[in-house]
Amino acid sequence: LMKKTLIIAEAGVNHNGSLKLAKKMIEIAAKAKCDFVKFQTFNPDELVHKKAKMAYYQKNNLKKKLTQNQMLKKYQLSKKDHVELIKICKKNNIKFLSTAFDIKSLKLLLDLRISTFKIPSGEITNYPYLEFIGKQNKKIFMSTGMSNMDEVKNAFKILTKNGTNKKNITILHCNTEYPTPLKDVNLRAMLAIKKELNVDVGYSDHSLGITVPIAAVALGAKVIEKHFTLNQKMSGPDHKASLNADNLAILVKAIR
Repeated sequence: LMKKTLIIAEAGVNHNGSLKLAKKMIEIAAKAKCDFVKFQTFNPDELVHKKAKMAYYQKNNLKKKLTQNQMLKKYQLSKKDHVELIKICKKNNIKFLSTAFDIKSLKLLLDLRISTFKIPSGEITNYPYLEFIGKQNKKIFMSTGMSNMDEVKNAFKILTKNGTNKKNITILHCNTEYPTPLKDVNLRAMLAIKKELNVDVGYSDHSLGITVPIAAVALGAKVIEKHFTLNQKMSGPDHKASLNADNLAILVKAIR
């Protein structure tokens, strides 16, 4: 019997820094019958330089003049927020997941007894960070946007060499363009990773709509990650490339 595909509803920073919106998003992901709802844990000062500019798509979607650091501060969740969100996830019978972007954030998630780590595309060459995660021997989902096969292999090696069983790792093919044009999706890259490393694979989707993740599951994706939002017209960097509640539910149904 094939294990069912795990579906991660990525709230990301689409809560716009509001705990009330974050709670609502958890309820929507649970109602759509997703397995996980995922947030992001970061310290803006550890992550980006004070003067670093926003990415082009962020500037475009936000229509505001902020540095990346200023933007991220608005979306940062405190430890207390995390505790609260984990409680709401339990109540709604959905698993809490968060992407940590720095070691301090990883330690926060460990303190909160998080059983699965999500490695974002941008940290795939962050070796101290990967070593730290590898030593925990937890379940790991790792995204590969912007990386080549050698970088994926090196990251995989660091995780396993530091003590993580390769059975606990799922590598998610990913393209970091928001939204990803269909011609750039290249789902075969997911199969290439599987062949190269003999590891579970999945797909983290930034394309529009629900077609591509369904195709990924048909090709054997064990994990699917998809951004969702309460409203695509909200102000924020990722709302435009995210699904609304109805389409999230339709995606889950189609995959199942």
